[in-house]
Amino acid sequence: PVTNSELKLTGQARCPLREHFLPRKNTKENLDRFIPNRSAMDLDYAHYALTKGRNGKDQEETTVSSPSREAYRKQLAETMNLNHTRILAFRNKPKDPAQLLPTDHSASSLHQQQPKSVKPRRHIPQTSERTLDAPDIVDDFYLNLLDWGSANVLAIALGHTVYLWDASSGFTYELVTIEKGPVTSINWAPDGRHVAVGLNNSEVQLWDSASNRQLRTLKGCHQSRVGSLAWNNHILTTGGMDGQIVNNDVRIRSHVVETYSGHTQEVCGLKWSGSGQQLASGGNDNVVHIWDRSVASSNSTTQWLHRLEEHTSAVKPLPVDTGSQVCSLLWSKNERELLSSHGFAQNQLTLWKYPSMVKMAELNGHTSRVLYMAQSPDGCTVASAAGDETLRFWNVFGVPETAKKPAPKAAHEPFSRVNRGHGLSVWCPSSVNRDGISQIHAPGFPPFDLGGRSEGLMLVVLWPYGGFGIFGWIQNR
Repeated sequence: PVTNSELKLTGQARCPLREHFLPRKNTKENLDRFIPNRSAMDLDYAHYALTKGRNGKDQEETTVSSPSREAYRKQLAETMNLNHTRILAFRNKPKDPAQLLPTDHSASSLHQQQPKSVKPRRHIPQTSERTLDAPDIVDDFYLNLLDWGSANVLAIALGHTVYLWDASSGFTYELVTIEKGPVTSINWAPDGRHVAVGLNNSEVQLWDSASNRQLRTLKGCHQSRVGSLAWNNHILTTGGMDGQIVNNDVRIRSHVVETYSGHTQEVCGLKWSGSGQQLASGGNDNVVHIWDRSVASSNSTTQWLHRLEEHTSAVKPLPVDTGSQVCSLLWSKNERELLSSHGFAQNQLTLWKYPSMVKMAELNGHTSRVLYMAQSPDGCTVASAAGDETLRFWNVFGVPETAKKPAPKAAHEPFSRVNRGHGLSVWCPSSVNRDGISQIHAPGFPPFDLGGRSEGLMLVVLWPYGGFGIFGWIQNR
């Protein structure tokens, strides 16, 4: 007999409108997820689990089994695939409906879920790629005798002589031998052409490496040797054995513009921040000072910004607890890494990952403490000089991953064709008014009226650190 409920369901299934909205197909894709799927079920095991399996389990619970019997039962159940407890098998969770109009939010979330590419581990050579002799190098922790300029030229002081090594060509030549030496510090200016040389007699000399000529001598800064130098644009900062730090403006005659007084012993290291506003200094008094130039310009030259005095030995850059003397430190220009050079007992260079300070590599080769380090302009190569009178080059920081960008177009600058070294240069103004009036423009100077002398060449002197002088005219031949 057919019940009323069955008649009601039959009538609903035959309704065209209902079939249109709820189509019924004899395929597995349209099975209700709450109805067991017989194709995914083991009916024999289900019958066993409902009858004999349950009875056997109750019998086992009434008897005390030994550990060995229990282990045997578990292994047998695993072998016979009797560990699963589900009797009815249902369909998996249905897939989410496809989104016809994806929004920006969903696209960004999918982009964020993509796995990030893992950066391959960089190979760090354990040996130096080049070794040069450095005879007569002074084995003194408090000096700074090595520097690598922006023009890819390495400067090193050996005794009384300063040598230059061009990394691009491999050519080596002597810059100067100073009788008043020995040389106690050396540092390139930001332009990569001019170099400052500190001496044992408290003087500092400025040299033009392109013309091998001395530009000037800075005197009266210190009472004893100058062991540390640091450039900040046109300001040359000097640190001496007298504990004084002096800012020198090399453009003017009275070059001493600021003085920092805080160290009681020799200043061993100087370094300006990237902004050029803060200066870090370390001394033999085991103190690190941070100076702010804006404070110094307000007649508070003896007031430091920070004072760190927890070190137990002379401070050159910033020491690291490594179990041996730390002679120098270098930050990588391309990675968050720090390179330190050491003394006894291994005389090694150690590469650290910052900020975890995990040791990445140790570079061995020197047989004496590694006192000086300098980094190439591209940040890939490091030069190290030691008391064993050798200069070694290490490819420790790898190749920088920089995108190739088109070089910006250089803006036109007055006197751009003139060699800005010391001496005379002849220049013909391009903006000459043939009607008799002409002016010359230079940065920082008012327009200069040429007074109608439009047919002549102007004789101009360009000073090494800015400014110019007009001496007269040379008529055309």
